[in-house]
Amino acid sequence: MVAPETPKHILEKQDLERDAAFKRALHGKTAEERKGFLAMMGKDHKAQKEAVDEYFKHWDNKLSANETEETRKARRDEYATLTRHYYNLATDLYEYGWGGSFHFCRFSKGEPFRQAIARHEHYLALKMNLQEGMRVLDVGCGVGGPAREIVKFTGANIVGLNNNDYQIERATNYAKREGLSDKLSFTKGDFMQMPYPDNSFDAVYAIEATVHAPSLEGIYSEIFRVLKPGGVFGVYEWLMTEKYNNDDPHQREIRLGIEQGDGISNMEKIDVALKAVKAAGFELELNEDLADRPDEYPWYWPLSGELRYMQSIWDFPTLVRMTHVGRGLVHRFVGALEMVSLAPRGTQKTADSLAKAADALVAGGKEKLFTPMYLMVARKPNA
Repeated sequence: MVAPETPKHILEKQDLERDAAFKRALHGKTAEERKGFLAMMGKDHKAQKEAVDEYFKHWDNKLSANETEETRKARRDEYATLTRHYYNLATDLYEYGWGGSFHFCRFSKGEPFRQAIARHEHYLALKMNLQEGMRVLDVGCGVGGPAREIVKFTGANIVGLNNNDYQIERATNYAKREGLSDKLSFTKGDFMQMPYPDNSFDAVYAIEATVHAPSLEGIYSEIFRVLKPGGVFGVYEWLMTEKYNNDDPHQREIRLGIEQGDGISNMEKIDVALKAVKAAGFELELNEDLADRPDEYPWYWPLSGELRYMQSIWDFPTLVRMTHVGRGLVHRFVGALEMVSLAPRGTQKTADSLAKAADALVAGGKEKLFTPMYLMVARKPNA
């Protein structure tokens, strides 16, 4: 006999149906047929305006000078909607400017951008000792770039969790094209209340995704729940360093610029993350700020627009887009597309917000106030 649905189940079902309907209205078939600028031009204008309004209501007229705890709490309370609409707006711009893996990495001399991105993913898999046949969860999987790479590198079976229908559709299509559908699947869900039973996975990783959570202890506790006893958790976390002083207006402006441009409701400092991992029940095995290593080429160089850092001619398209000239061209081009109604209203505002975030990220990196790659590897005790 099938148990009747509870009101919670009904609400969850309604939420899924609502999100799927909004994805169809906004993105149409662009997840299958297009990417980058072509995908941006295929959006529904009315739905795009709704996404823009819902996202930027958390930021407009809330600059660092008049930011209050109430505004931060409002963002934390609406983290799921905030994150979902952020990626409705930003995914195409990310793929245009960065590729299919939405994260930073370290660089070695002479190493092309794409190779460095993949090496960063391999490094996490290595430190976690991911093995063929393991059942692994990717928390906040984006369009599946890291998951595809780690499947190829390790032979593990990966489930990607994401609360954005558009990204799930893109990720599913990419996995199919690369012949990985037998090893890689994707689930729609909120990572603060994952749709999996206790003790479901041999390993869980997150690459620059759990920063979107309203509480690090909350997300780490949920990861702890779905891990099998003895299972391993690995994460590259976005954090403010211990050097960060929230009472300094300049430093606070950097943090807020990163948060606004990257869909983050509440970014914490390193000590908060370390306490959160332990409070969730994990035994911490490894922790290091990889951004603090004395690398000749800093992690933020692709955002800096400094051509002296270019490693390969193949890096030129990525780097030139990040120069002030390149950003200015994108600003004007997208603005022109909006004026003639080829791109929906709000596309330029989103692009400008990402550009502002890039400047804040570079400043945070140069001043050692921020890291996008605080590595933690932790284990769930056997008993």
